[in-house]
Amino acid sequence: MKGKPRPRATPEQALYAMDQMIALAQFGQQDIAARLGLNVTDLTCLGFVIGAALADESLAAGDLAERAHLTTGAVTGVLNRLEKAGYARREADPGDRRRVRVVMADDAQQRIMQVYGPYYERIGALLADYTPDEAAVIADWFTRARGVLTESLDEIRAATP
Repeated sequence: MKGKPRPRATPEQALYAMDQMIALAQFGQQDIAARLGLNVTDLTCLGFVIGAALADESLAAGDLAERAHLTTGAVTGVLNRLEKAGYARREADPGDRRRVRVVMADDAQQRIMQVYGPYYERIGALLADYTPDEAAVIADWFTRARGVLTESLDEIRAATP
């Protein structure tokens, strides 16, 4: 499959386009969180719970605190709200009864996809417009950019009093 002609862009134009998309996504996350009856922090943490479920990995409450850069006390509040809203539940870790695992509630994925589904369909259609090689470049860029962002945020957090 041959790719479609793409408009030329400088790195500066690409960076500007990325910044605009991120700004829109931040506001969008607020709207999505509100629609799901959550706040943005809770929605972000729910995303980590979903990611763990999709990867078939166990997610302890402490792991969630680390991933979200929250204290364990703050994660307790997040989990209380996610449980109350019916998106997640706590379970004792069968390998270590002192640890608490966080798992998605049975109908959570379906409820979440009612909101995210149309967005994912549109993004899927957009990605289908690219060749497999082009999609690989896009995926590679997002993966590598995430690493750069993580490194930069770690530096910012370390320098913040």
